[in-house]
Parts: sequence; structure tokens; C-alpha cells
Amino acid sequence: MNETNTRYDLTVALTYYEPYVSGLTHTARTVAEGMAARGWRVAVATTRHERSLPSRETIAGVDVYRAPVLGRLSRTPLSPGYPAMTARLARRSGVLHLNLPMADAAIVANLVRRTPIVSTLHIDLYLPPGLLNTVAMRASDVTSRSAIRRSAAVVAYSEDQAHDSKFWPLMRRREFQAIPAPCLDRRGGQPSYRKGGGLHVGFLGRIVEDKGIVYLVRAFRRITDPDARLLIAGNYLTVAGGDNLADVRAEIGEDRRIAVLGELRGREIDDFYASIDVFALPSVAESFGIVQAEAMMCGIPSVTTNLPGGRSPVTSTGFGKLVPPRDPEALESAILEMAATSRDWREEKALLARELFSSDRSLDAYEKTFASARTGMNPNFGI
Repeated sequence: MNETNTRYDLTVALTYYEPYVSGLTHTARTVAEGMAARGWRVAVATTRHERSLPSRETIAGVDVYRAPVLGRLSRTPLSPGYPAMTARLARRSGVLHLNLPMADAAIVANLVRRTPIVSTLHIDLYLPPGLLNTVAMRASDVTSRSAIRRSAAVVAYSEDQAHDSKFWPLMRRREFQAIPAPCLDRRGGQPSYRKGGGLHVGFLGRIVEDKGIVYLVRAFRRITDPDARLLIAGNYLTVAGGDNLADVRAEIGEDRRIAVLGELRGREIDDFYASIDVFALPSVAESFGIVQAEAMMCGIPSVTTNLPGGRSPVTSTGFGKLVPPRDPEALESAILEMAATSRDWREEKALLARELFSSDRSLDAYEKTFASARTGMNPNFGI
């Protein structure tokens, strides 16, 4: 790859990329690789958040460029060369896909010159309480606002998420699109994590404070069935901003019915979904929850907190139950209610989930948005 000469149809900008896993990186990677599979020339501008990663490589037809990282501030990689590298790539591209929140978004947006920008607002940044995190969130808000002002179009996962966002007054002035995250059909796994015939509840995601896992553990421990199991899967070793595994383990105590599985990938995730009866997403901050949508596509109902955006997979399908944040008693009741639902009802709802959340449907909408921004059109989209 020669950064000085190669021209692209699309540059996707985000600070963490493969092999880092989060909802944001999943969406950005699926969009990048999906557009490349459709014949678009795609670059990703990201940071070298692990020193073992190469500065340039091609993954699934996507040219990935990584800027060096000097350190971190909270969850933010400090990479002085990142804005300039991203801008160079963007200026040789038909359109820039900017993934927010991003600390360098304002700088990048003002360096790209005439290249049109499509910004995806994945979430209003949430960090645990603390002076440093408060400063970081306020700085992030400033950069997001600046980037949105420079954007030809802005995407959020749902109308629900967008209308509750602090950035909605700006977003509504741009060409706005509600595009659900592209989700994978993970049916066909083996129940290799299942032990016995009791109720199996599952959580999958980063092991961090904002996922509310401690409240799920408290809820599960209210269930007295000795054959019930709670499977907690997700990354806690390389989480930006740090994990809260110690808090989760303290809540688990000596309850051997609860297993922490660690990070799962590929077929392991398929097997995880095949092993559970109810999915739980007890977040205290959430904008969509790809993991719950993928669970639904596999025929598994989701119990999730009643948060704008995070509740949209449940409200749009009826395939689950909403509970207040930080409420173990409500979580327990909802889990048991969903566990008692019929197979026919689950199959009916799974069909709807696969229709609404498929990656092809999401990619169709993104492709229209990118094409419109590139040509300066003002389409009336909808999915």
C-alpha cells in the first residue's frame, strides 16, 4: 500500500479497529468490509493501539492504516499523527465515514477540505464518574459538535437514540438517517457452553462499568434453582479505559453457577448463543446493543434496560422485556418471564429480528447515504 498514491471511494475513520472489539468497531468494520465486497475501494484510518499491530495491512479487501500511539488518556489513544494521516486519506477519497465519539473528530473534519463527511454517532459518550472523565466527556462533546456541523449526513442507530441525544439540535439540520447496526446471523452454533438442563442466562460484551453486569449478577443470584447458569462473556484484558472484572467477581462470590468465559470470537459466539435461553443486557449506558439483536436473530429474547437507543431492538420487535437500570429485582422477574415464553413465539419474533437487523439491510442504507454524500444529492431515504 502506498499512502501517497492510492485513491479510495471511502475512508472509514475510527481510533480503535481490528482486533479491538466493541459495538462501534463491529459496525465500522462490517460497513468497511461490506462496502469493499460491493466493489468500493475502502481504506480505514485508525491507530496502532497495540504495538504488535502493523502500521499498514489489508484485511478482507480493506486497506488499514494505523498511526502510532504515544499513550492514553482515559479511553482515548494519544496519537499526534492520526488527524493528518486520516485527512490525507480522506482528501483522496470520495467520502469520509467519521465514527463518533472521537477525540480528534473536529481536527479531522476541518482538515479534509472538500471531501464530504458522513458521521455516525454511535453513542453520547459515557464514562464513569470522576474529574478526569468529566473533562474528557466535555472535550468529546465539543469535537462531536464540530464534526457534525461539517457533515453532509449524520447517522444514528435509531430515531429513539437520535432524538434523546444532546446533539439532536445539530443532527436535525443535516441529512439524518436512522440505520440499525449491521448484525450477523449467528444461528447454527453448538451448545458447548451449556451445562445441564436448567435455565441458562447469557451476557456478552465488554466487562466494563457501563454494561451494568453487577446488577445482572445480583438478579441471577435471586434465582434459587441450583441447575440455573449465568454465562458472562466478553473482553476484560484489553479494554480501553479499564475493566471492572474485580467488581463483577466480588458480586459472584462463591456462586459456582456463574461462569466468566472471557472474550469470544467467531464460532465461539455462535456456540454461546446456542447455549442460552435468555439474553440479558443490563447496561446503564447503551445506544443499540448489537449483541442483543444478534441473540434475537437466533431466537433468544432479550431483557434490557429501558434506555433511549438501547431499548430500540426490543421495542421494534417486541422480542424481550424492558426494565429500569440498576434494578436486580426487575431483571430477575423479566428473565423468568422470558424464560417461560413458547418456541412458536420465539420463532415468529426471530424472523422479524432477522428482517430488521440483517447486515445487508444496514449496508444497503449506508451505501445509499455514502453515494448521496459523494454526489451532493439530498435523497429521502428510509429502511
